[in-house]
Amino acid sequence: MCRSITFAPGKKVKLADIDPAGVQGDWTKETAAERVKENSLVTQGLADILYAENRHAVLLVLQGMDTSGKDGAIRTVMSGINPQSCQVTSFKVPSSEELDHDFLWRIHHATPRRGNIGVFNRSHYEDVLVVRVHNLVPEKEWKSRYQRINEFEELLVDGGVTFIKCFLHISKDEQRKRLQARIDDPLKRWKFAVGDIDERKLWPKYQQAYEDALSKCNTELAPWHIVPSDRKWYRNLVVSELLRKTLEKLNPKVPAADPKLDGLVIE
Repeated sequence: MCRSITFAPGKKVKLADIDPAGVQGDWTKETAAERVKENSLVTQGLADILYAENRHAVLLVLQGMDTSGKDGAIRTVMSGINPQSCQVTSFKVPSSEELDHDFLWRIHHATPRRGNIGVFNRSHYEDVLVVRVHNLVPEKEWKSRYQRINEFEELLVDGGVTFIKCFLHISKDEQRKRLQARIDDPLKRWKFAVGDIDERKLWPKYQQAYEDALSKCNTELAPWHIVPSDRKWYRNLVVSELLRKTLEKLNPKVPAADPKLDGLVIE
């Protein structure tokens, strides 16, 4: 079986020690694609029951460097799930209204209601990543946010939310190839911004910021999963496995029907 890379709460993460192209098990691109299809069928059914039961919510958080595959994972793993019960939120640069509130205000507003699956394409972790790397707030402020994030996630878990937090781990060389592919393909150039080159120069700072976020916000209630993502097919496989296993563990039940329906015939 494939597995994400997990670690004990309190343990310091060193991303340099984790192979972004690593594959656990005897998976190939072809066998992984078949497994993802199988997982999709299972998760579709479980998501429908989760919605009907209306007791729990699932929040899939996807973080990673640019080109790590957040969009691709969403397209593949969430395929076939009823849009009525699944919402994807992409967190861009905060609006003026959002900046006038605390950093978690816009995040809380987007969390999934009971019965739903929420997907965050980037998340509240941007406020200890890009904010830190670009010195957008004082160091004292962003350092205080780790604990506030942990408390926020605990609040959500207490309210019935189950977290799947995935860091899509790619190498700097793989990012270079993917950025170049965007430039070379006229249909994908819209994805590329000149500022992406400047962000790439900050790779070491981002890696350090990610290591701190992964280490300080890895809790029993909301653990991090590091997903080797240099191979797109393996990334999709691992994320789909996580979603399937999470839903299976929740084991949602179809609500009991009104007993008055027994024997009812509609004419």
